[in-house]
Formats: sequence, structure tokens, C-alpha cells
Amino acid sequence: MPSDATPTPTTATLTFGERVQRARTRAGKTRAYVADVMGHSVEWVKAIETGRIGMPRLPKLLRLARVLGVEDITELTGDDRIAAATYTKAEHTALPLMRHALTRYQLGPVDEEPESAAVLAARLRQAWKLWHARGDHRTAIIALLPSLLTDTQHAARVLDGADRRRALVALAETYHLAQLFLSFQPAPDLVMLTGDRGMAVAQDADSPRAMAAAAWYVNHVHRDAGESAQERVELAEQAAVLIPSDDDPDHIARRGLQYLAVALSYAKTGQAGDAWRYWDKADAAARQLGADYAHPWLIFGRGIVDGYAITMHNDLMEPARALEVANALDLDRIPSATRRSYHLIETARAHDLLDEGAASVGYLKKAFRESPETIQYNLHTRGALPGLVKSGPRMVREDAAELARELGVPV
Repeated sequence: MPSDATPTPTTATLTFGERVQRARTRAGKTRAYVADVMGHSVEWVKAIETGRIGMPRLPKLLRLARVLGVEDITELTGDDRIAAATYTKAEHTALPLMRHALTRYQLGPVDEEPESAAVLAARLRQAWKLWHARGDHRTAIIALLPSLLTDTQHAARVLDGADRRRALVALAETYHLAQLFLSFQPAPDLVMLTGDRGMAVAQDADSPRAMAAAAWYVNHVHRDAGESAQERVELAEQAAVLIPSDDDPDHIARRGLQYLAVALSYAKTGQAGDAWRYWDKADAAARQLGADYAHPWLIFGRGIVDGYAITMHNDLMEPARALEVANALDLDRIPSATRRSYHLIETARAHDLLDEGAASVGYLKKAFRESPETIQYNLHTRGALPGLVKSGPRMVREDAAELARELGVPV
């Protein structure tokens, strides 16, 4: 006797609109939020999802994929010949080297004496200094990262007791650096791998400080992947509880980072009240540390708490308020060229949302001077420049074209 039950559609049989709705629901975003970011009405989003409007052309399709946090555009199109990374992400020439360093395994016995935790910590300080310095930070860091990864893995494997725990903390930091190198690269598998390994190693070290740092970076992984905000929030809140409630600046900074991670997660999903409630907690931590404090490598302090407020306003579709924050931001309080460049790009994004192309190009050029390899691989930059070249204000089209050539962005 045939069943009256309606079969559940498989992934292969889903329509484009159903795939969009699934991705939006998974990302925890409302139709109103997607509509605002895309510059359309809620009815437009509903029409897409119900099939009354067909698949948009490639530029808008790629933008929709970014809004929904979809890495592989085939999740929307069902056509495995197209991948979002092909169009939106550029590959650093050293990416294969980084992939090899992360996926090779040393299973046999090793007779070499491991480096001490003190030596590994000194090498890490040098690596972080290069990462945050002006210039091509990815190219600079790749000269150190593979060997640092090998040596910290070896030390964590061979040492025991307190020395092993210190080596594990160093290994967790090394994975954080690798994750940063891989950010905005067409290697989502490696980004997930480094985030997961960093947290696993921090837990193995049984170090609350290491787990808090790992939680900050794991939050970035899952936020960029468009995964549910609730898991990210729970992770950050658990990490914050682990940090001792004392006056140690390092503890205050790592706890403040967790509040900032939660704030960014809520802003990403359009939950303004919760977002600003947690930003206030991060702000309180920054005020407790003082105007001139910045963590040596996590860079938490007054500068980035204010800087990330720009991103939050952008994600909440409040570009005018984002620019109010940007106009008051003191970049000198951010001792990291990569972070300064990122916040300048976010300021350009606010101007783009207000259709102020001339100002946007100006901030992108400033971001380029701060950190060329930050802007070169940034998705907003790579998505915005072609439009600025073709239809931006005439007075800055050539500037936009010149920047696109410098960055290797096809227009």
C-alpha cells in the first residue's frame, strides 16, 4: 500500500530558493537583515526563497553568498562547477607550503632534543611582531611559521610535566598564527583545522588563558562560516568564566576578548540589543586596562574595542553610526598594522553602504598603505573595487583601477 507521506526533498532536489532559505536559517539571519544588506525589500528575499524570482546574476549571487556566510556557492546553486572562493578569494603563493606544514605527520621516533619553552616563546614573540608590523605580513610570517610549527609539535610530543604544558601553550599560539595566515584564503578546510587544533591543544595544556585565546579564534572561524551564533556565544561565555576575576591585565584582556567575540556574533545575526550589551562589557574591560594598554599579541585594548564597533554597526546596517565611531577612532591606540588596515577597510565599507564611493576609495588606499596583504585578501575590498572602477565617482575611478591593479583584483 503506497504511503501518503510526502518525501523529504534531498539536497540534490532542492530549488535555488529553498537552498537560500536553508542557508539563511542555518546562519540565524532574518529576511529583514538579508534584505537590508542586499539593498532590497523583505519581499525580494521572500520572492527569491519561494521561487517567484530566479537566481540573480553572478555579482549579486556572490554577494548573497557572502551575506549568508556560504563559502561554496554550490550550496546555493547546486552546480558543482562554480565555487565562491574561485571568484572572491585570492591565493597567497605560499599557501601550498602552509598546507604541507599542517598536513604532514611525523610518526617515527625523533632523537633531536626539543627546544625549551623559553626559546619557543621567544620565537613566537618574533613571529607575532612580524604579523602585526607594516609591510607584507603574510609573506614575512611564512618564513618562520612552518619550522615553528614543527618544533612546537616536537616539543609538545617529547617533553613532559610543566614543560609539556608550556610547549602546548606555544603550540596553540602557533596554530592561531597559522589560522591568521589562512584567513581570507581559499582553504576553508585548513581554517577549520587550525581553529580546532588550537582549541584541542589549549585544552590539553589545561590553561585557561590558552583556552580563552583559542575561543577568540574559534569564534572567528564559525562566525565567518555563518554557523549558529548560539554555539559561538556559549563557547565565549565558558571561556570568560575560566579566566580568574583579578586585576591581572592579561586576564582582563582575555576576558574582554570573549565579550567582544559575543558582541560580534550577535551583530552578525542582527541582534542589536544583545550585541551592544556585550560590547559594553568589552568596553568596561578596556576602560579598566586604561587608554594606552594593548595586549602584546591579541591586541585587546581601547583601540580594537572601538574599531570593532565600526564592524558591528556595519553588520547591523547602521553605516552612519559606524562612521561616527570611525571619525573618533584613534588608530595610534592600535599597535598592529594589520588591525589598523582592517578597521580602515570597515570604514570604507560604511561609506560603500551609504553610496559614498569617493570616500570609500580614499580609505581603501589608506588601508593599503598600512598593510598591503591585509587589504589584498579582504573580501569586501575584492568585491567592492570592480564596482568602484566601473561606476564609482568619475574623479576616483582611476584611483580605484590603480588599486585594483596593485592588488590583482580583476575588474
